[in-house]
Amino acid sequence: MILIPAIDLKDGKCVRLRRGLMEDSTIFSDNPLEVARGWVEKGAKRLHLVDLNGAFAGKPVNLEVVMQITKEFPSVPVQIGGGIRTMEIAQNYIDAGVKYLIVGTKAITNPEFVKELCDKFPWQIIIGLDANNGLVATEGWATQTNRNVVDVAGEFEDYGVVSIIYTDIARDGMMKGVNVEATDYLAQQTTIPIIASGGVTNINDIHSLIEVNNPNLIGAITGRAIYEGTLDFEEANKL
Repeated sequence: MILIPAIDLKDGKCVRLRRGLMEDSTIFSDNPLEVARGWVEKGAKRLHLVDLNGAFAGKPVNLEVVMQITKEFPSVPVQIGGGIRTMEIAQNYIDAGVKYLIVGTKAITNPEFVKELCDKFPWQIIIGLDANNGLVATEGWATQTNRNVVDVAGEFEDYGVVSIIYTDIARDGMMKGVNVEATDYLAQQTTIPIIASGGVTNINDIHSLIEVNNPNLIGAITGRAIYEGTLDFEEANKL
């Protein structure tokens, strides 16, 4: 299982949100490049970036910071989400050295866009499915749908999506532990590899994800826990 450190970008800074609320953010660093360097030096095999401003603006806002990171660490794959809503934006990120593009809201509102992306950038598109009590939410979690996350995942089976990031909104940034049962269930119901997100608190969460022994559960994203020190990234990364 690959452990992926999250670097959430807001106004050029590295922050973490609670339950996706922009007004409930904690600034961890004014220098995201140095943050990325720290995780790479500790063995990160991939970096998870989110342009939080972009998620709400519908277009990249922190592209310059992203380019600094991809340029500095060309051998470390970067996956990014937040505001990828046109082919032009997608192309700009790929040109900037990003390896994987994460599409969330647009995947729900316009699945055909995902198909077009997969055709142009095969095996570089990740779907971000954020759910509250099993129901998908969009627009930076501001809009709750009545669509079941398993049903939505199934719609992308034949698109050529490289993976799905599944986030439990109620646990994201709240340090309450991963929703292992729901994550494992989703991974059982789809052939698309699943990356867990939301709620990672300590090394027990990583052990729990590994112990379900689901080969389709390929990784976990961790944010607040590694910034606040409740999870030792280097130790967990060796599991």
